[in-house]
Amino acid sequence: MEYRKLGRTDIDVSVICLGTMSYGEQNSEKEAHEQLDYSIDQGINFIDTAEMYAIPPKEETCGKTEEIIGTWLTKRKKRDEIIIATKVAGPGMDYVRGGSRLSHQQIIKAVDASLKRLQTEYIDLYQVHWPERKSNYFGRLGYEYSNEMGITIEETYKAMDQLVKDGKVRYIGISNETPWGTNEYLKLSEKYNLSKIVSIQNPYSLLNRIYEVGLAEISQHEHVGLLAYSPLGFGVLTGKYLDNTPKDSRLGLYGDWFTRYSDESTIEAVRKYVALARDHGMSPTELSLAFVNTRPFVTSNIIGATKMDQLKENIKSIEIKLTDQVIEQIEEIHKSNPNPAP
Repeated sequence: MEYRKLGRTDIDVSVICLGTMSYGEQNSEKEAHEQLDYSIDQGINFIDTAEMYAIPPKEETCGKTEEIIGTWLTKRKKRDEIIIATKVAGPGMDYVRGGSRLSHQQIIKAVDASLKRLQTEYIDLYQVHWPERKSNYFGRLGYEYSNEMGITIEETYKAMDQLVKDGKVRYIGISNETPWGTNEYLKLSEKYNLSKIVSIQNPYSLLNRIYEVGLAEISQHEHVGLLAYSPLGFGVLTGKYLDNTPKDSRLGLYGDWFTRYSDESTIEAVRKYVALARDHGMSPTELSLAFVNTRPFVTSNIIGATKMDQLKENIKSIEIKLTDQVIEQIEEIHKSNPNPAP
């Protein structure tokens, strides 16, 4: 396994991070614990979750993923060797804290609940799951001017910083953010001497390289590395959905939310990447994940799997080395059909 620094911290996190949003929905506690054990044994030390998981979000499974990780942490008894990242939900979830917001009071309430579910005294990386304000995230295109900012970033950030001072959280990260929002956190950090954000968790894959346009430069100069989620484009880059979409798959369960992964331009790009992988003796999964692993602005690549064979293939991607020829061919496909699934 390879490791990279989390921002300017002294933490080395595995380039492969284990995503857990299926725990409590598609995966039972027993299956989840098996995945966690195997991943740690393979050198993964970084686990990502969120207070609202499992996915798809619903009241009866909200917090279930953290609970499952908590029982595993207690059983494993090596908490100091594992980096746990979780997230506080942004606005829009009526059943979370009586209506999720990113206010000081709600953030304190959220972290205390996460600590209890995770059965731990501290969280290594606490992330704002999505912004309070109206903005472009979760695939939304076309910026619309709006002065509806909701809870200010300043209030949210100061609350997160207080968690660090209180010892509940070690480091702070953001998620589903834009260059403007990221820069606001950086400016506020300087102005009020707040704990600097160390990461940003945004989507990144062969089908969505928008991060490169405005945020990669911030990653380089400010040491705010990308935690790349959906590196397989919701599974479509495996090629398994080219002919049909099983109802029990992730895309089958909540594909209505992610129609960008099933439109014609996306399918066209997937076919080309699948063919490229097979031409070079790789699986489409190996090609897709290996590409993300090579990006200099990526701190960690968040994988997720419902079956053990999928998990093993995902983790093995760290061993795949892409040649200059393969990279050039990836760029040719990208230029002909850029970012079909943002």
